[in-house]
Amino acid sequence: MQQTITGKTKLLGVIGHPVEHSLSPVMHNAALTHLGLDYVYIPLPVEPRNLQTAIQGFTAIDLVGFNVTIPHKQAILPLLSEIEPIAQAVGAVNTVSRKNNLWIGTNTDVEGFLAPLQTTYNQDWSQKIAVILGNGGAARAVVAGCAQLGCAKIYIVGRNMQNLEEFRKSWDNSPLGVNLYVHTWDSLPKLIPQANLLVNTTPIGMHPNVEESPLSAEEMAHLPPRAIAYDLIYTPNPTKFLQQAQNIGAIPIDGLEMLVQQGAAALKIWLQRQTVPVDVMRQSLHLK
Repeated sequence: MQQTITGKTKLLGVIGHPVEHSLSPVMHNAALTHLGLDYVYIPLPVEPRNLQTAIQGFTAIDLVGFNVTIPHKQAILPLLSEIEPIAQAVGAVNTVSRKNNLWIGTNTDVEGFLAPLQTTYNQDWSQKIAVILGNGGAARAVVAGCAQLGCAKIYIVGRNMQNLEEFRKSWDNSPLGVNLYVHTWDSLPKLIPQANLLVNTTPIGMHPNVEESPLSAEEMAHLPPRAIAYDLIYTPNPTKFLQQAQNIGAIPIDGLEMLVQQGAAALKIWLQRQTVPVDVMRQSLHLK
């Protein structure tokens, strides 16, 4: 069924820079068409310097709501009227909705990240160690998810120790009870052999840089047997990172299911519905 744009069509979208690679329009428009609703979801490229102006413009054109992706998930916080508790705990927003003409920010990335780990790969995480590559907005959602899983230790790996220390301190008063440690990239040789869950939250390997990976094949080879390698990137599919993981027998999880589940949670908020067609959203991505 072809989606028709009318004079009454309501707008949803996703902001980021870059945003051309996003599959969110594909899955959201598939769901909206399936539901027979007069909405359209569009990509909205916004450079960091234009973020505040863009939010003001969204108010002016009566945008219903929008997703937030790299690099705006933290920068957008002071521009919103209200931040939901989960987004406050994470310190990053990926979903924004309108309520009484105010912008309300929340975070559905945590729910999206956890979905495949709690269904397909459900296990006792209390003795497991998570190693997270990157310390940006996406990493914050992964830390929150790993804390909810009950991981024994969560190691964050980044380039800059000052930024890492600030990242660690930002969780000191978190209600999630995060068991967090920070390390620079040169610590990877001792961390990788401990990792039961290895998560790439960096943009390394994202289209168009599809031949890149945050790890070398030699580094990946030290991952324990049956460890899970989880890449939040979903374009390309699989990433070089996940190809490396598969080559050594690790369990790969790509970013598609996280994308679907966080998107479904966002759509429920915007449409004020208890259910949305998750299967339709997932299928639209596999057909892409």
